Amino acid sequence: MTGVIWIVATVLVLFTVGYVGYGRYLSRFVELDNSRETPAHKYQDGQEYVPAKKPVLLGHHFSSIAGGAPIAGPITAALIWGWVPAVLWVAIGNPLMGAVHDFMALSSSIRHEGKSIGYIIGEYIGERGKNMFLWFAFLVIILVVAVFSLLVAIILDAYPQAATASLLYIGLALVFGVWLYQLNLPFLAGTGVFVAGVFASVWVGLQFPIALFEPSGFADEAIVLFSGDGMWVPGAALFGANTATWILVALGYAFVASILPVWVLLQPRDYLSSFLLYTGVGGTLLAVIVGTFLGTTQGGSEALSIQLPAYTGFFGGDLVAVAMPLFPLLFITIACGTISGFHSLVSSGTTAKQLNRESDARLIGYGGMLAEGLLAATALAAVSVIAVTDAGVDGIAAALPNFAEGGGLILTSFGIPLLIGEVFMALVFVSFLLTSLDTGLRLGRYMMEELVGTPESGVENVAANKYVNTGLTTFAAFLLVSSGQWEELWPLFGGANQLLAALALLTATVWLANWKDTKQLLTTGLPVAVMVIITVSGLLWLAIVENLQRQLLDAAWRAEAGTVELISSGLRMVLAFALIFLALAIIKMAYENLTEARDSLISTEEPAVGSDDD
Repeated sequence: MTGVIWIVATVLVLFTVGYVGYGRYLSRFVELDNSRETPAHKYQDGQEYVPAKKPVLLGHHFSSIAGGAPIAGPITAALIWGWVPAVLWVAIGNPLMGAVHDFMALSSSIRHEGKSIGYIIGEYIGERGKNMFLWFAFLVIILVVAVFSLLVAIILDAYPQAATASLLYIGLALVFGVWLYQLNLPFLAGTGVFVAGVFASVWVGLQFPIALFEPSGFADEAIVLFSGDGMWVPGAALFGANTATWILVALGYAFVASILPVWVLLQPRDYLSSFLLYTGVGGTLLAVIVGTFLGTTQGGSEALSIQLPAYTGFFGGDLVAVAMPLFPLLFITIACGTISGFHSLVSSGTTAKQLNRESDARLIGYGGMLAEGLLAATALAAVSVIAVTDAGVDGIAAALPNFAEGGGLILTSFGIPLLIGEVFMALVFVSFLLTSLDTGLRLGRYMMEELVGTPESGVENVAANKYVNTGLTTFAAFLLVSSGQWEELWPLFGGANQLLAALALLTATVWLANWKDTKQLLTTGLPVAVMVIITVSGLLWLAIVENLQRQLLDAAWRAEAGTVELISSGLRMVLAFALIFLALAIIKMAYENLTEARDSLISTEEPAVGSDDD
């Protein structure tokens, strides 16, 4: 049988070539220059604009972009179409498209005062285009917060040990923030003390696993904090009381964390958790190599053989109930493991405001996305060594037990007991999710503030209030989660997220076109064309086939569906069409600006916004 080592080797080789070769080319292409003052220094305010050390910022950036999507997405795609198509899209698409997207979003933002992608595109195509982009991105943010909060809750319900460890490392991060920014104590010494504390929290979690109500699923035992069945908790009838309560806790945590100054929690928490994430991803990949060649895995080297079929067919294999075409659904299912529009919001929303030097953009932007691709490879490796049954088809069901169980099995190559490995991998998973939750809400706040601009009325003052708009975003996400339609929301999120990536790449293309007439546009323009074709096709399939044909026009389905299901299906269809309309309108305006800018630059040879002469 094929060993999982081939997944690891393929990704590592192509990513290394991409970073050394293409990453260096991109750095020269946008002319990174450390003599320029970055927005973090120019507008330093102690709140949002705060220069960060490169390892600290890399930890924040990687933690923020690497949520649960690059775990759940690749696993689901591998189960449906086989592991070969999933690996190829991650290994080739990531360095040529996803990493380019993240790097260009960060680079364009630091040349525009650390402003968001929405602001940048507004500079070139006008206020209307900017507002359309911001509304598009805002809808994606709500989807991000909704699906990630549910994933957090399911993991904490299944692994109470991870719940204890997660609470402890958040507490450690708060203290570390005071250590660094209030007491000005040594950075390296603090790193040693607090990183050790984070890893110790795993041991504490194993000794004292906690649950809010009686847990379900995989949990064997836990310290239950509240008595009763908890059916009064909103969503308890759908998810169970423990999961429903953890959803509320996750959303409440994200609300509070997203309005605090970045030094209080965001920077120190992401830096500390990055050690968990690096260890989880790097340790798993290294364990595959060690276990393959030394046979130290529980069950021997044969335990690291791929149990999934290489390819199941264009319309999916026996594990899917309905036909699911590989094109375009494979690409929007894998989503963030290869390219993610959410990353452009992080790069231009928080990371650009903390970049210490321009040259740091290569490691943090391009390298950070490659690290997310390694997470996707880790997920594929973990699920590949576990025998899959029909019960494992669902995205959450596959991502949770199979990722943690498979990852734990791989870590036994180092002599780590299986249970400890499983809990550690579950903690790695939830660490990714929590950081993306509050970063997403913070970005939603930035976008709403940009949409409002300078408040000129009472309504605008309320909308610009960070407590109000963050609260409304949190509530909207909760309503989506409460519908219980995660399986339908996931592909919609994937399509919307990758269409957002196409628009971010389009923004970078317009910036380049307005910069110099000698700047070639294929580096960003070609990925724009590919992603627009993929995502528009995918959203049309979801709207017309999945929602309209298979549900709303199916008499049998309508007879069994309740009111909530009918409304949810209709809303998803409308939302898909709305996203396509917004994207195509923005593309039209951007193309008009692009052609005009090139003609103008060729005739006048005047520098444009973002050029070296600014």
